[in-house]
Amino acid sequence: MRSVRPARVPTARKSPPSGPGSLTAVQRRLGRDWRLAALFLAPMAVLVGGLVLVPIARSIITSTTERHGQDSVFVGLDNYLALVGDDQFHTGVVNSFVFTAYAEVFKVVLGLAAALLLHHRRRGRAVLAGLLLVPWVVPTVVTAFSWRALLDPIFGSVNTLLTATGIGPLLASAHLVDSWPAGWLSDPSLAMPSVILVNVWKGVPFFTVCFLAGLKAIPADLYEAATIDGASAWQRFRSVTLPGLRHVITVTVTLSSIWTFNNFDLVWLLTQGGPGDVTAPYVLIAYSKAILQLQYGAGAAVTLVMLPIIGGLVFVLVRLLRQDTNIKLPRRRRAARWIGTQRWAATARKALPWVVAALVTGLLVWASPQIFWKAAVVLGVILLIAAGVGRVVSTLQSRGGRRSSSVVSGLGSWAALAGLLFFVLGPLYWIAVTAFKSEGQVVMRTDDLWPTPWTLEQFGALFDNQPFGRWYLNTLLVSAASTAVALVCAALAGYALARLRFRGAQGFTVTVLLTYVMPGALLFIPLYQMLIGARLTDSLGSLVVTYPTFTLPFATWLLVGYFSSIPIELEEAALVDGCSRIQAFGRVVLPLAKPGLLAVALFTLTNAWNEFLFAFVFITKDEYKTLPVGMQSMIAGDVVPQGQLAAASLLVSIPVVIMYALGQRFLTEGLTAGAVKG
Repeated sequence: MRSVRPARVPTARKSPPSGPGSLTAVQRRLGRDWRLAALFLAPMAVLVGGLVLVPIARSIITSTTERHGQDSVFVGLDNYLALVGDDQFHTGVVNSFVFTAYAEVFKVVLGLAAALLLHHRRRGRAVLAGLLLVPWVVPTVVTAFSWRALLDPIFGSVNTLLTATGIGPLLASAHLVDSWPAGWLSDPSLAMPSVILVNVWKGVPFFTVCFLAGLKAIPADLYEAATIDGASAWQRFRSVTLPGLRHVITVTVTLSSIWTFNNFDLVWLLTQGGPGDVTAPYVLIAYSKAILQLQYGAGAAVTLVMLPIIGGLVFVLVRLLRQDTNIKLPRRRRAARWIGTQRWAATARKALPWVVAALVTGLLVWASPQIFWKAAVVLGVILLIAAGVGRVVSTLQSRGGRRSSSVVSGLGSWAALAGLLFFVLGPLYWIAVTAFKSEGQVVMRTDDLWPTPWTLEQFGALFDNQPFGRWYLNTLLVSAASTAVALVCAALAGYALARLRFRGAQGFTVTVLLTYVMPGALLFIPLYQMLIGARLTDSLGSLVVTYPTFTLPFATWLLVGYFSSIPIELEEAALVDGCSRIQAFGRVVLPLAKPGLLAVALFTLTNAWNEFLFAFVFITKDEYKTLPVGMQSMIAGDVVPQGQLAAASLLVSIPVVIMYALGQRFLTEGLTAGAVKG
């Protein structure tokens, strides 16, 4: 039996000042909580200012210089003017656009299909969602290695499988490939579609998780009302599902477009921009000019000239994330004008997607006519199969065949899930079995789908021939340190932006969001120069210092949404009970925010574990390399130790997969509370 303590006398406690008359002149000017806000935001401001804003300013200055020997000479806008006639730069920009546009289309279609299949699945949904999440979790270097091996024109399992099933010759007869067997990454006409395919494979899980969170937020009453009114499955999808997901789809596509447009590691690890420059994005052009040719000004100009495109995407994202929280009722004298503006805005919003789609389609036809019709055929086949199954189900339902329609619907769903799981898990299965093959079996390509016999030979060779243990320890230290820094600073800054009242809070929040989506391509050149000046290159400290540039803003943004979802009454009760604001933060808010903090730790740790660009540029010595860069260095020209790379991929992926398996609930909750809802 619990004992009941007597209640404390409320008059013995002083409540925090709340009325305007109790505020000082400085508080009225800067905000009631400006002192505490300055304390909480100081670490975030120092890191973001020193690692993002200062490098961007330095990059702008660098872009106006040209290197002559050891000296940098001011050349004004010459670097920008030189890009007008630079064919390599033009190719890089077109490649980035083509790569991003096709990847986003297929990620939306497949991600939405996977989310709908899982949303209507009553049993095993959590297990299936966890399996579909694996490609997003595994490091990019693992993704690139597995697909390079699978797409090998002679020994790759993709050509072998397509030949055995007769699909490969059919693709050649339909002119979807020029010849058979196909050289997926070596053929100029197939290299870009192959890179897009790998990016889609890795990106579909992110779309699936976001769309699942959005589907859960759509009220079931809307579907019930539509069913009662006689709406078919397609009509319910068009009138209920798509409008309910419009905000989530737009935010997810915008975020993914920014990431894909600035992708470097996946393209570099798959093709290094080849053959020729057919897969080289603009980021790789900037890397080549700045790091390989040591022309920092020209490289900085390449990244900065693309800033308006990124800025436009960021502007759209900021408006989308703020539109649900910043709507204010108009004054009566402006009501009529406001209503007219809203009607015009609603009409424009309805027309805008069609205008954008038509513009992007026209640009794709102009930029990549060969890829366009191939992508249209593949996408058309997928949509026709889905529409055919839906038509059969609707026809059976209209004729009263409820049982037969449910059987057809179930078979179609299971077939779609089986195909999706095969696409998602096939490369991962190949890695797992290759890691346990003997070297003879790997070289002779016997029994590709099963080790005969099972052996740990590749794991022993990995540690004997490579400093793999050192790379593993380096990655652990850097990931743990950068995650700790990001978590502490993000918790303080996220609480200040969500709870404290001070002037400039909205501007600081927008700045955080801007730095979150700022590409690493814009920062690696000035950061590299700064690290050289500070003599921090080829050290783990350079990675610990620079990794918060992409982990801290995201962590802060997510925690702002999570702290806002915690009832403020709990904190106010603690303040009335005598706690200071800092005590209430530590004793009340942080314990309630554990799921959000775990989600943030999971995201930041995974990003640091998988990071490639900064580690690739800043580290050259073997003893300081992290796992992604170390595994890439194991490939010497055409010599690819596939067995050792498979063993390394397995050891690299297992810890991250386990963390996500244990923290999947917190991941979904974090996305729902913070990232998806904004």
